Amino acid sequence: MKRIILTTTLMLCAALICFAAITDLTGKWKGAILMADGNEIPLTYTFKVDGEKLTGTVLTPQDQLTIYDGKITSDKDFSFKVDVNGDAVLSTGKFYGDSVIVVANLAGDKLRSKLKRVVDK
Repeated sequence: MKRIILTTTLMLCAALICFAAITDLTGKWKGAILMADGNEIPLTYTFKVDGEKLTGTVLTPQDQLTIYDGKITSDKDFSFKVDVNGDAVLSTGKFYGDSVIVVANLAGDKLRSKLKRVVDK
């Protein structure tokens, strides 16, 4: 019985530590997405992490999109959806501390963005 309680406690602590590491994702990040036709579109992501839940917005030159169904899946990985022209676009991301990589699956194309944190002055 003690072994089960100890094992459960250790696993819970390890999970909390992993999710605590990605809370630094919260904030504003800028980058650009390279489209299949070669054009770059500037994007500004604003992420908010609350436990395992990820919310926020994506600012594009045309619109502001709301992040929904966002999940923190490990200490570095996350996923979320945004609606683009009425279609749900799934994106996955990886947090590297000083940068973030987001890959959006748009109409079968995987579009990659490298984001850098915006430092307010």
